[in-house]
Amino acid sequence: MATAKAIGTPGKGILAADESTGTLGKRFTSNKLACENNQENRRLYREILFTTPNLEKHISGVIMFDETVKTG
Repeated sequence: MATAKAIGTPGKGILAADESTGTLGKRFTSNKLACENNQENRRLYREILFTTPNLEKHISGVIMFDETVKTG
């Protein structure tokens, strides 16, 4: 119950970082990021999301893709 209350903190949201390898590849292409869809670039992209300054002030939880958990 405490976890559910923490995730549902008013004024905060959940970061959906669960894009699959294919979806991130499309994101890299559609945003013209000019980077290859490989494991290292996907890791770097997610690292930028997770290390955003003051993230904890706005995000109460993160939904992750399997690759994120397994590769750190």
